[in-house]
Amino acid sequence: MTDLSEMMEWRHDFHAHPELGFDEHRTSARVAALLESFGLEVQCGVGGTGVVGVLQKGNSTRSIGLRADMDALPIHEANGFAHKSQNDGVMHACGHDGHTAMLLGAAKQLAHDGDFNGRVVFLFQPNEEHGEGALAMLKDGVFDRFSVDEVYGMHNIPGMEVGSFATRAGPICASEALFEIEISAQGGHAALPHMGVDAIVVGAEIVSALQTIVSRKLNPSLNGVVSITEFETDGKRNVLPGHAVLRGDARALSPEVNSAIEVRMRQIVAGVCLAHGVAGQVRYDTIFPSVINDVVAAQDGTRAARQVGAVNGSCEPKLFSEDFAHFANAKRGCFMLMGNGVSGSHARPLHSADYDFNDEVLGLGAAFWVKLVEQQLA
Repeated sequence: MTDLSEMMEWRHDFHAHPELGFDEHRTSARVAALLESFGLEVQCGVGGTGVVGVLQKGNSTRSIGLRADMDALPIHEANGFAHKSQNDGVMHACGHDGHTAMLLGAAKQLAHDGDFNGRVVFLFQPNEEHGEGALAMLKDGVFDRFSVDEVYGMHNIPGMEVGSFATRAGPICASEALFEIEISAQGGHAALPHMGVDAIVVGAEIVSALQTIVSRKLNPSLNGVVSITEFETDGKRNVLPGHAVLRGDARALSPEVNSAIEVRMRQIVAGVCLAHGVAGQVRYDTIFPSVINDVVAAQDGTRAARQVGAVNGSCEPKLFSEDFAHFANAKRGCFMLMGNGVSGSHARPLHSADYDFNDEVLGLGAAFWVKLVEQQLA
């Protein structure tokens, strides 16, 4: 069995040397070297900086894919412990260092004394944070070259008890769409507003109207979020702006709701701009699809987690996004949540400068992966 101190050593090393998406060269090399030392077949450079490890036992053709993400975030770390980031302005503030260490721990244990019949494909993915890594691996033919019957992913959750797991059938993580609304009005003198069309007034009406999409245009039983996060104009102290750009973020738990938000947004912008006699343009780009768990895979994931800790098999869906969605769209899949702790840096929100992955859960996460493989490939 993989020693906890060994997984801690790997995790602290990854944490001290974080790398941004598609720049995980040191991390990928370290992962590949460890997998090779366990006796796995290893392929590097999949989807850029992705690493795939393959472990075959017995003669069964059944196969399972297990995914961990490797990238960090552009954040200045506020922690002061010994393994804090040595790369200024880059930090593992989402726990991908822990996800990678847990899957490595499972790979080592399964290679040495795993009791299963079939093939395990370990997917170490780059650039999850921008929603591009899973797609890059898929476009590079990862499932053509390393076919799997089903695929699983896992993420730590701060504020959730150590030893607890959660998942659900159906939508578990939201889609994320980034949008930009450009308003071309008529600037003018601040003392003569009637001689122009103030882009701020038009933009403000659009901001208010967009809030009716969720509150009045969607079925109340469906979840969605529409947030304006930037409002830029070319106005000055005594100059009314003639140009404005609004940017924001939309979340939805199904493709249908995401599509409805986009349609309503375009209608609102067109209507408000028409009323003021100005031009408006909307760009709407869905970066992350919704993560939708397969019903059977969710049941299987719950059954395996129950052998390790407490499990909520019908948890509430989360409105954060995950590009594991692309893998789950390609193969039958399940995304699992795991408690990171309820106090200190382990309970700080993901993407916080003072967050840290909880070493106490490394063994639990690795044990879940082992139980899942031995259950699915019994």
